[in-house]
Amino acid sequence: MPYLPTNHSDVPIRLFKSDFLEFFTHIHPAVVPIMWLPVAAYFLSRPIVAQTLGAGSIVLALILGAIVWSFTEYTMHRFVFHFEPKNPHPLVERAIFLFHGVHHVQPQCKTRLVMPPIVSVPMAFVFYGLFTLIVGRWFSAPQWVAPLFAGFIVGYVAYDMIHYATHHFPMRWGVLKALKRYHMLHHYKTPNERFGVSTPTWDMVFGTLPDDTPKAKPVMQ
Repeated sequence: MPYLPTNHSDVPIRLFKSDFLEFFTHIHPAVVPIMWLPVAAYFLSRPIVAQTLGAGSIVLALILGAIVWSFTEYTMHRFVFHFEPKNPHPLVERAIFLFHGVHHVQPQCKTRLVMPPIVSVPMAFVFYGLFTLIVGRWFSAPQWVAPLFAGFIVGYVAYDMIHYATHHFPMRWGVLKALKRYHMLHHYKTPNERFGVSTPTWDMVFGTLPDDTPKAKPVMQ
């Protein structure tokens, strides 16, 4: 995916001539947990109120939903946001830039580090439909749909918050430091590798984790 030189200006790159359209390309990071955690709580409450699943099954569903999100995060980042058409059409190139290219050109823009509702809301409906179809109908387990979707949403919120933090918080210790370094390497060294943001697990599984381990120098005889 080709990129323009990195722009660290505090002035966001303008994407649309229309002020109305431009408004929807910006979002404060606090909007994500404020908007989506109540939705996750609602879906989590459904099997509790209806008593369709036990506590252990609900916890398992939450974990599985978060894992499904992490896989979704990886696949979307790798195959959608970094899509490289063989014969690129200007409209396709424009769409790729709008979705993700602008973030690589201006990676520190505070209002373009989390997913705006104009994208996240339609995606939520699509994925809820997929959970309902696959889990509810194909696997005949509709009681699992709500807690799985709750875990999926929690995973998404964690991803967006981690992504914002890697760009704007020091993150000097432990796992947080490792995640920040991992994502900065994606931006500034290997833009076509290291697609995981909240976890490098899927990069390890699918071979997009480069081997940067320093090689030991041979001992001179």
